[in-house]
Amino acid sequence: MKKGFYTIMSAQFFSSLADNALLVAAIATIQTSGAPDWHVPALSPMFALFYVVLAPFVGAFADRLPKGTVMFYSNAIKAGGCLMMLFGVHPLLAYAIVGLGAAAYSPAKYGILTELLPSSQLVKANGWIEGLTILSIILGVLLGGQLVGTRVSDQLLAIELPAFAKAITTAPEAAIAVIMFLYAIAAAFNLKIPRTEAPLLPLPVSPVTLVRDFSRCNSRLWRDKLGQISLATTTLFWGVSSNMRVIVFAWAAVALSYDTTKASSLVGVVAIGTAAGAVIAALRVRLAHATDVIPFGIAMGLLMIGLNIITSVWVAAPFLVLLGLVGGYLVVPMNALLQHRGHNLMGAGRSIAVQNFNEQACILALGAFYTGMTRFGLSAFTAIAVLGVTVAGTMFGIQRWHAYNRVQYKDELEHLLAIARSDRH
Repeated sequence: MKKGFYTIMSAQFFSSLADNALLVAAIATIQTSGAPDWHVPALSPMFALFYVVLAPFVGAFADRLPKGTVMFYSNAIKAGGCLMMLFGVHPLLAYAIVGLGAAAYSPAKYGILTELLPSSQLVKANGWIEGLTILSIILGVLLGGQLVGTRVSDQLLAIELPAFAKAITTAPEAAIAVIMFLYAIAAAFNLKIPRTEAPLLPLPVSPVTLVRDFSRCNSRLWRDKLGQISLATTTLFWGVSSNMRVIVFAWAAVALSYDTTKASSLVGVVAIGTAAGAVIAALRVRLAHATDVIPFGIAMGLLMIGLNIITSVWVAAPFLVLLGLVGGYLVVPMNALLQHRGHNLMGAGRSIAVQNFNEQACILALGAFYTGMTRFGLSAFTAIAVLGVTVAGTMFGIQRWHAYNRVQYKDELEHLLAIARSDRH
């Protein structure tokens, strides 16, 4: 791996660490403020909102400026969202602003991989990036849980900061102040990310032009016989897994009688398995064989349903590790394949924006659905069962879709796979 890759990984680690710690802090803020229960599941769709709304623009923006610069600006926006939450702005609105920063960050983060590395290293690079991201999820959620717990928060609140004396009076507010520091560290690494030789693409002046360009890119990726399969898989995976991070808090409360701090450890357990699956996939799966992992998506859906019969943490912990492992093994090769096809079809930034639009639209839709179920009194068990059936059934459909393509478009698929085997750009 090139030297700049490790700087990218460092920046991604601290940015993702802060994102996930902030999720726990936002949940704690809502729970301690006396807000309705449905505000907690609403966090995921609010975070996804700007991914969907700004999708036509952030990809082109990421291709217009050096990727490290874009990542720096994005982390500054995230820190601004933290500051809003700290000074009393409603958590859902402030978390949406953090999502705005994340929406701008993602095309640059993944796009620079295709600019810096040959396609032969994309699965390996994605394995490292996803593995490190999952590690940051583990540590971030655990860190957030500890920061809002009484043991750590009491010590933080005892620190006298005159400028923030009125803003930091509760455990979640103390946690948010620490999280802002993590975003600052990520921003410092962003400034050290090297420039690549990839040309900077002009940004169209007209928003209408951007929307049309994005629509063409979206359509082009969905028509590609490998792009459509990888995009469908990653869209479903991230739509479900992002909402599962919130659902696990509700499930742990009713199934295991866990509070927010204890439940955060279970989210970390899932992430441990996902990290292991990501690393194994990076070592074992070649880009040209990425679609071979589709059956693991069906298995992931069936495993999710199994959560509903677990009442002991001693069973839940290894089961959640297994669930995460299957998911990690599924998503890394498919994500690499999607990046490879997107880079060849339209350029790195635009392809990642298309990916984010579809994935975040799925997060938004499933999050709104789960929020609605919570609003009308349905349990976390029901939500998990619905999501599990959705994943298993949809992945089976994707498997049949790919099988149909292999028969009807055999020559085209063979050509695309040959590119995946040989392309070194």
